[in-house]
Amino acid sequence: MAEKKKCFVVMGFGEKTDLATGRTLDLDKTYRIIIKKAVEEAGLECIRADDIKHSGLIDVPMYELLLEADIVIADLSTANPNAIYELGVRHALRPHTTIIMAESQFKFPFDLSHIVIRPYEHLGKGIDAEHAEKVREELKDAIHKLLDHPDVDSPVYRFLPKLQAWNAGVAPILEAAAAEAAQPEAVAATAAAGEESSVAELMETFREAKKDAEWSSATRSLNKLIAKRPNDPYFQQQLALATYKSKKPDPVTALNAAKEILQRLRPHDSTDPETLGLWGAVHKRLYELTGDTAALDESIWAYEKGFYVKNDYYNGTNLAFVLNLRAATAADPQEVTADVVQARRVRSRVAEITRKLLAAGIKDDGGKVDTDETFWVQASLAEALVGSGQKDEAAKLREELAKTAPAPWMVETMNDQLGKLEGLLANVK
Repeated sequence: MAEKKKCFVVMGFGEKTDLATGRTLDLDKTYRIIIKKAVEEAGLECIRADDIKHSGLIDVPMYELLLEADIVIADLSTANPNAIYELGVRHALRPHTTIIMAESQFKFPFDLSHIVIRPYEHLGKGIDAEHAEKVREELKDAIHKLLDHPDVDSPVYRFLPKLQAWNAGVAPILEAAAAEAAQPEAVAATAAAGEESSVAELMETFREAKKDAEWSSATRSLNKLIAKRPNDPYFQQQLALATYKSKKPDPVTALNAAKEILQRLRPHDSTDPETLGLWGAVHKRLYELTGDTAALDESIWAYEKGFYVKNDYYNGTNLAFVLNLRAATAADPQEVTADVVQARRVRSRVAEITRKLLAAGIKDDGGKVDTDETFWVQASLAEALVGSGQKDEAAKLREELAKTAPAPWMVETMNDQLGKLEGLLANVK
């Protein structure tokens, strides 16, 4: 039986923020729902870097796949620097059989007008099912056409045609290397390396632990992931989250440990809303536990920066809350007034953001209504209404959410937060 052809997928993974638009895109859903299904339906083996089992650095198998894969698909969404670099390596190594795609709102950091880029629509953390099916069919068709007619698609080889002759001369060397890799010794070495957990397997273990709030287990998986991908900020962010959520050995020590982890991402220089949101959350909790006003000021700074970078309801809701928190304890009447006014303005924007999201519909990766995310968007709207003094509208929304919430604990969490806010507002003179 002939060996199955390989497709190597070059892209980021996990949830990444597109700084050009402020949206968070779940790239794993793009991979699972569109790319991997299209590749496998086309009859190829689909490999992404986090699928590779290896010992030591990922560089060797990554470069081998960039050179030897029958097809490379590069998704450049969110301007992932690794994906852009690896695409450049592929274009330098192979004259053809490379497909480039990107989310339709992505703003490229340099001129790629001479390269064909296949756009697709991303809803943020979800993808419309009908659109995904359409893009899959187009991608599958493109794979078949490239394999049947491998026209030059690399700008390097297009503008430097002499390289094509050189590349043809390298082919026998590649064939010899492939034959050598098939020898029993090489197969044994590969099998031994396969005992290592892949990034994808560790990610699945981490997700399960996070879902079950098993923070110690989540931390162990994240430390292994960071050893494999030390420069990926997502793993550092999630490690900080798991660390302070664990509350071990005690809540304050855990929060300070999370601060140390986030320092690696240089929050004061960062424009990553996830880093800023975590920095704000850690300092907000430190203030609540220690009464340190410097921590509260730092939380306000972080949430404010994150909100103006991303214009999202999460950072906005938290920014308004910590402004009210400071106003409730401030001694200077002018400072109190400034914080109260700013909090109201932020809530006005949060109400606008959440209403737009709800009007558009919040879908999961199957194209169905995402009930959990919809609840939290509605809860954020309720908080904006309470903070803006629109008590009657807020009461109606809270009553509706109490009936339709996916789980009772979600209502308890919402009511607890709204209770805290009402208490803060009552303390502002």
